[in-house]
Amino acid sequence: MTDTTAYLVDPRELLSPDDRERIITTVRAQHPGITEDRANTGVGQMAAFLAACASSDRPLSPSPEVDDYWPAWLMHTEAYMAWCTDRFGAMVHHKPGYLDPEEHGGGKVLRRRAVDTITELGFLVDPGFWPEIDLAECSQCHANCSDSPLTPEG
Repeated sequence: MTDTTAYLVDPRELLSPDDRERIITTVRAQHPGITEDRANTGVGQMAAFLAACASSDRPLSPSPEVDDYWPAWLMHTEAYMAWCTDRFGAMVHHKPGYLDPEEHGGGKVLRRRAVDTITELGFLVDPGFWPEIDLAECSQCHANCSDSPLTPEG
């Protein structure tokens, strides 16, 4: 029997320890109430979101908290550019602005799409960083859930 369990990757592994520390220090300086653990998890959620952006041809949106980490990473322009180029082959540009809800579905739809793309890429999603999304209370193992990518309807 073959084990078909989907193993999800901790998205913090997308960043070097030095880059993680650089971002955590910047975020915590801007938001002193954020704990080291929360910042460490937030950095991973941001990295997973950027991986989703790099792999998607449709617009995505971070949650408001995940969006706090991206500008902190952008402030380190040379390191950010090198990381994007090494990881994705090109920059992931920050494009703030209004997207027509009629055309794109609105913020919640864009964030749901981001979470779905992160999961499809095999990264862990921390529901605490995506509170407006109704995430299932499960291990995200894709064991034939109704929205599993392993089922025909998922």
